Amino acid sequence: MIEGSLANRIRTLRFLHGEMSQTELGQRIGVTRQTIAAIESGRYSPSLEAAFRIAHVFGEDLGDVFQWTPVRPTEGRAGG
Repeated sequence: MIEGSLANRIRTLRFLHGEMSQTELGQRIGVTRQTIAAIESGRYSPSLEAAFRIAHVFGEDLGDVFQWTPVRPTEGRAGG
C-alpha cells in the first residue's frame, strides 16, 4: 500500500468565493459544517463524490482543490 497525505485549498477557495462559510459549503454539497471543518483541517478525507461536489461548487478541477502527496517508505523498513 502506498502511503501519502491529502491536502486541500478549501479554506482559500471559500475566502475567494465571497468568504463562503463552512455551513454554506456543507449545505451546497449535502454534508454538515462539522464535516467541512474536518475535511478542511485534514482530519477527515472526503468521499470521492463529496470531493467532486466541493470542486464543482468552486468551479475548479478536483486536482486544483485536493492534492495527494505520496510518502516514500524509509530505507530499511520491512515491506518497503
